[in-house]
Amino acid sequence: MYAIVRTGGRQQKVSVGDVIEVDRISDSKVGDSVELSTLLVVDGDAVTSDPWVLAGVKARAEVVDHHKGEKIRIQKYKNKTGYRKRIGHRQLHTALKITGIDAPAAKK
Repeated sequence: MYAIVRTGGRQQKVSVGDVIEVDRISDSKVGDSVELSTLLVVDGDAVTSDPWVLAGVKARAEVVDHHKGEKIRIQKYKNKTGYRKRIGHRQLHTALKITGIDAPAAKK
């Protein structure tokens, strides 16, 4: 069983036991539980993508770690003017371990 979840404006494929890296969730501490909204759930041959059915289906995750990502170096340059500028950036990340995915209710 796996699901496609939305977090931080991105979508990721997750299954139980996976550790994913998402944008920093500032209001959570290590060990806290987080719920992620699902967009698609695949359970064997059954694929569920109906938003009405998935409204109550959540993927549960536990916060494992808060850390910084790789350093990105941004360089700006303008020809013939002597303008050069270098900027560095490190994105803040949160590591989440998926602990469970709810099963969608069967359609009648």
